[in-house]
Amino acid sequence: MCWFSWLFTLWTSSTPSLLLVGLVGRQLGLKVGLQVVQTATCYRWGPPSNQSLFQDGDVIFGGLFNLHYQTPAMDHNFTQLQHYKPCTGLEYAPLQYMYVMVFALEEINDNPTLLPGVKLGYHIFDCCSRPPWAPQAALSLAGGDRDSCNLTDDSDDHPVPLIIGAVSSVTAEILSRILGPLSVPLISYLASCSCLSDRVQFPNFFRTIPSDTYQARAFAQLAIRFNWTWIGAVVTDNNYGFTAIKIFQEETQAAGVCLEFTETLNRENIVSDARRAALTIQASTARVILVVTWYTDVRELFLQLAKINVTDRQFVASEAWSTSSDLLQHPVTRKVASGVLGVAIRSSTLPGFENYLRALHPFHRPSDVFLREFWEVEFGCSPASLSACSGAESLEKVQNVFTDVSQLRVSYNVYLAVYAAAHALHSLLSCPNRDRPAANGSTCSSPKHIRPTELLQHLNNVNFTTPQGEAFYFQDGDIPAQYDLVNWQNTPEGTLKLVLVGRVDGFDIHLNESLIHWNTGSSQVPVSVCSESCRPGTRVANRKGEPVCCFDCIPCGEGEISTTTGSLHCDQCPLEFWSNAGRTACVPRQLDFLSFNETLGITLTTAAVSGATVTTVVFVVFLCYRQTAVVRANNSELSFLLLVSLKLCFLCSLVFIGRPSVWSCRFQQAAFGISFVLCVSCLQVKTIVVLAAFRSARPGAEALIKWFGPGQQRGSVCLLTCVQIIICAVWLSLSPPVPKRDLGFHGSKVTLQCSMASLVGFSLVLGYIGLLACTCLILAFLARKLPDNFNEAKLITFSMLIFCAVWVAFVPAYISSPGKYTVAVEVFAILASSYGLLLCMFAPKCFIILLRPEKNTKKYLMSR
Repeated sequence: MCWFSWLFTLWTSSTPSLLLVGLVGRQLGLKVGLQVVQTATCYRWGPPSNQSLFQDGDVIFGGLFNLHYQTPAMDHNFTQLQHYKPCTGLEYAPLQYMYVMVFALEEINDNPTLLPGVKLGYHIFDCCSRPPWAPQAALSLAGGDRDSCNLTDDSDDHPVPLIIGAVSSVTAEILSRILGPLSVPLISYLASCSCLSDRVQFPNFFRTIPSDTYQARAFAQLAIRFNWTWIGAVVTDNNYGFTAIKIFQEETQAAGVCLEFTETLNRENIVSDARRAALTIQASTARVILVVTWYTDVRELFLQLAKINVTDRQFVASEAWSTSSDLLQHPVTRKVASGVLGVAIRSSTLPGFENYLRALHPFHRPSDVFLREFWEVEFGCSPASLSACSGAESLEKVQNVFTDVSQLRVSYNVYLAVYAAAHALHSLLSCPNRDRPAANGSTCSSPKHIRPTELLQHLNNVNFTTPQGEAFYFQDGDIPAQYDLVNWQNTPEGTLKLVLVGRVDGFDIHLNESLIHWNTGSSQVPVSVCSESCRPGTRVANRKGEPVCCFDCIPCGEGEISTTTGSLHCDQCPLEFWSNAGRTACVPRQLDFLSFNETLGITLTTAAVSGATVTTVVFVVFLCYRQTAVVRANNSELSFLLLVSLKLCFLCSLVFIGRPSVWSCRFQQAAFGISFVLCVSCLQVKTIVVLAAFRSARPGAEALIKWFGPGQQRGSVCLLTCVQIIICAVWLSLSPPVPKRDLGFHGSKVTLQCSMASLVGFSLVLGYIGLLACTCLILAFLARKLPDNFNEAKLITFSMLIFCAVWVAFVPAYISSPGKYTVAVEVFAILASSYGLLLCMFAPKCFIILLRPEKNTKKYLMSR
């Protein structure tokens, strides 16, 4: 087998192929020339290469691995590939991947049930970590030893019907497009870009590593699970990083997770980019940093962070570096990145593989150029020959990345790729009767004449159980997503070790949080938020011009609560409930009424009792001096009745204080209305008597006073009072006041008060009192200037002015007062008007009786 590269020269009408070559050229940055010919053919390009490993067999599987990382300088031109220059810098991990492929093929060849009678061979190329080298090697595998191939001839046999390779997603995209017209299946073990799941563009692409979509969703679930709402991100400057961040943001947007910054790392400018990213991390307030890039980029980032002494960040790792032994063993990593939580390619074991590796020896494999190079690096043998080696060199006690099989991750992906290809080939070659045509009319395939198109069809439908007992199948070229969740933990020796703390199965995460050691060295989950979550009793208020993760916490208003952390709004309590002091729960509103125990109730009660007491004292004084001129003047009987009615007015105010009940609500309004009508009626009759007495002194009016004798006065008071009694009786019988909770007043208390079921009845009671008061005021005003040294009409005038002023002011105050204060206003009006009447009517008389007895004579009172 020789190493060929091929240049497509296509028929002008073959538009898809023309676009294919153009796209490949753009992706590689190469100068591609097209030659238009009559047929679609491909020609050999470049000389063969000896940087390959070959084993003959009935069916040859191709393999592409990046075994070296230092490549010779090369212009972006295919012509440079005509002159092969060897790569340097052997990579141990990819070398192990290659030997896993060889091990799996030899294991299959020894399996009597899988591909019996068919020997599998391999042809493996080193792509040197350069994208242009991979297409060259792939076309060499697809073209074989011939100088040209006809792409339109379906019968044309390809020496390699399938290729296992494509380390990066970029390389996989290029190879899939190149091999697509040939229908050669490509199985990648490390290309994870979600873009490769498009079966329309990449129908021949398969992979044994999950799509990056699942990894990004795992990152999102971790952020939501640990309530990390303020995160920084450092990603590689390609689709691997950009796709991960895009999906991460889509998945976490509804959960309120924000990215404080997103820094990109370009491998060509890694030092400057890593320094810039490190300074950004240092200046940020995010404590959790998501890093989605290659391990070599992370190593430079950690070096830059160590220089500026940033050691307090919690890193979340992508599968590209979460299990890197190079980083785990680096001293800077222990300083900067202990406690890393990462998503990793799932690990597995391969029984017998370690013995296989340690048994490798160049004496047994003289044609294996890669093993010879490894021997030279590991044991220092001559690169020209093995004559300098003693022959006693062995890998039995060698401990390095190549011989480490404790956690096979990418190697296991290679192993699965080989077995998937073998089972597809087994399905293709499983013909019930090779001597007869198949049911669909096609002939059975022969191991020597495998058509890639047919192998591609069987690869799509492959479904088998691995030697490890796992079910394996492809879903549109992808495998079901499975990852490990790993944690970097410190050991007593001062090193870092990898600890399995959970698994990702599709969209589900199974995590044992108790096993995680965070960067703080404890099991306490680190906090990474822009603003602390608003506690219950407060709500989130976003800051203008800032991300939604940055906000202020505003306490809920009165009557509102929030019961959850981070509530976006406060909920209004039901009418019969009110918020507690912490605004975290609705509690029943406290029943409130004007009680005898509170300050306001005590004050009003004291005023009422004092008024009643003073009235009683005045009554006693008048009773003791009932024969004096002042008491006898203007009907002493009415004076005593007036004092009794005033005392009732004072006492009726007490009925308004205390817990309202059905009977207290009815009695208080009746007592109030009747007491005041009795009081005002006495004053009105007194006023009429004064007017009649003075009018009777005129010639011809002597008989006027006879109509207002004591009997008529008593009858008038009774008549006027009976009208109010009738009004109250009708009102209380038809629609009486009832105790009711007043829910209209918003506060922690609900007022229990007497509700006026009929405002008409209450208005009639007040209106009748007002009518009598106004009539009395007018009459007293008319009699104020009558010629007496002691004219009682003046006292009535002043008392009624105060009475009317109090009750005029009462109406707006009563309407505007909330809750129990409406009752207090009514009680105050009763007491104020009662005190006004008591003082204006009886204070002057008591003054004369007690302090000026010389004036308490009929002669003095009648004098002008």
